[in-house]
Amino acid sequence: MVQLMKPRISAALLALLLGTSFAVLPQKALAQDEITLIAPGGIRDAIQAMIPTFEKKTGLKVKATFGSGLGTKKQVASGEPFDVPVVQPPFPEVLASGNVVPSSQKPLASVAVGFAVSKGAPKPDISTPDAVRKLLLAAKSVSYPNPAGGAAAGVSFDETLKKLGIAEQMEPKLKRSQGGAAAMTMIAKGEVEIGLTFLSEMDVPGIEPVGPLPREISTPTTLVGFISTHAKNPAAAQKLLDYLSSSEAAAVYKAHGMQPGR
Repeated sequence: MVQLMKPRISAALLALLLGTSFAVLPQKALAQDEITLIAPGGIRDAIQAMIPTFEKKTGLKVKATFGSGLGTKKQVASGEPFDVPVVQPPFPEVLASGNVVPSSQKPLASVAVGFAVSKGAPKPDISTPDAVRKLLLAAKSVSYPNPAGGAAAGVSFDETLKKLGIAEQMEPKLKRSQGGAAAMTMIAKGEVEIGLTFLSEMDVPGIEPVGPLPREISTPTTLVGFISTHAKNPAAAQKLLDYLSSSEAAAVYKAHGMQPGR
């Protein structure tokens, strides 16, 4: 009598098969649970400070990308696939693009452009437009983010110079940098006398913030969050946007020199 042999799978082969199948699942799950965000650099430090807490609370992962204010709006308007875009007003091109859900709009925070000096240096008077004008005209050199690259703080400061009527006089003294942190680093290194950028970008060793520019010559920049119409997981994107506009987030914004949204 012939006895049929049952097929056997070796323990090593079984482990390999099981290991392969189970290795794929977490990767797929991770892709579904990852939320992509894009935002201007002015809110970078605050958002990066909040991401670990959000991830721990929700089990979701956040992949954040930061750029210039104008550059971010162009990326969102062109349809680059970010789940949660954060942009600065005005943003008619963003709404017209159809790439964000208009009803999802939430103000997150606003931030003013301010002065900084090297650590230990006397803090100048910047309480009035006239005081700022005198300070700038007396300064030997001034650093700020390059508006040509779309830096919102740089664009704002250019407008301030025009309002003060000293844009042409200041031109030889201006040192434009790639981003706000770089402008502050120039102060710390002694390359310039004073510098300007968003107050939220002044966490740089070797410098001391002086304070915001008067509102008469410099309007704070607002940052607004949306849910993308291309969001892979709209519910997860909504969780992130809700957290970024929560009372818990408000405390983080304040700690980074920003005012929570209203």
